[in-house]
Amino acid sequence: MKNSCSILLSLLFAILTSCGSPSEEKDFMVVGYVAGFRGFDVSKIDAARLTHVNYAFANIINGRVMFDTTRIDDTEMNIDDIRKLNSLKEVNPYLKVLVSVGGWGWSGNFSDAALTDSSRNRFAESTVDFIISTGVDGVDLDWEYPNQAGAGNIHRPEDIDNFTLLLKAVREHIDSLAWKQGRKEPYLLTIATGGDSAYIANTRLGEASQYLDFINIMSYDLHNGLTSQTGHHSNLLLSEWDSPHGDATERSVRMHLEAGVSPSKLNIGVPFYGRIWRGTEPVNNGLYREARTTGQSISNADIIKIIADTAFVRIYDSSACSPFLWNERDSVFISYDDDISLAEKMKWVKANGLAGVMFWEYAEDPEGKLLNIIVSGLRSEKSD
Repeated sequence: MKNSCSILLSLLFAILTSCGSPSEEKDFMVVGYVAGFRGFDVSKIDAARLTHVNYAFANIINGRVMFDTTRIDDTEMNIDDIRKLNSLKEVNPYLKVLVSVGGWGWSGNFSDAALTDSSRNRFAESTVDFIISTGVDGVDLDWEYPNQAGAGNIHRPEDIDNFTLLLKAVREHIDSLAWKQGRKEPYLLTIATGGDSAYIANTRLGEASQYLDFINIMSYDLHNGLTSQTGHHSNLLLSEWDSPHGDATERSVRMHLEAGVSPSKLNIGVPFYGRIWRGTEPVNNGLYREARTTGQSISNADIIKIIADTAFVRIYDSSACSPFLWNERDSVFISYDDDISLAEKMKWVKANGLAGVMFWEYAEDPEGKLLNIIVSGLRSEKSD
């Protein structure tokens, strides 16, 4: 595979920075999602290395944001986690704590909540109640996805415009709350967005972004648990081996910019997990080949163990700035991020004047190795 990563990065710098000048000295965001259903002790979070924590997830019940007592992965959501997260501000007084609403499993009621003026106001009022009761700094809406079925959700064409109206209602309500409280800083409103063209086509992101503090692009799962074809699931650039219509982090960002979002409001998403396919066709080291299974999630901790297995070979696709593992003996393919690919992404974020990075999720990087690479790569110094 040709060594094209550095060349393409230079070209992309020229293209993307036409939308805004890169900042040589700025504080970049490091937004970490924490899955409350994992049972992880959130008091162990290294708060000094984060700017924001998004606690996942709250549900929408009867049109209102609230914690659900339903179990996820056999674990109950724990309201005490919020107290522990807020206490992390003793370590990092600049840390912001948000609660993320929805996600893949709990986005089913977004369309109804966004449908009318009355339902939007009900939802927005509940975000105010939720902020007051939990003491968080804002909410993150993770609607997966407007006008798309997602995990079998209610959806309708009206979602395209209603999503923006919902964000407008929430912004007005939380701004009013901050004003009444005499709060020096506004409450935060953010969203997680899909990294593919379908998400862009079913939203009005340029208009919606005026109500948002920033956007976390889910520029991962580009090949995933629904696809039997292997591939990079969080590649920075489009691979020379992929279809011209394939997905990549760069393409996700470019589509957001073209939709009218400022680069200063965009965080790229990076995964602290990989995707594994089994029974892969043994051609081209398994890259972009059909497999017997779809791409199931595999934690970074398990990937580290697998790398020690001599049956696996690490291969770096320089055209995509992305590595993968290939086990020819067992026809197993694994897509993941490592220190090299993450470092390239951090250079790219800095060079293109983006807001920073979001990752999913904290518990899957137990030794903090990936977070170390993110933080060191985003240090406030001149862009590479």
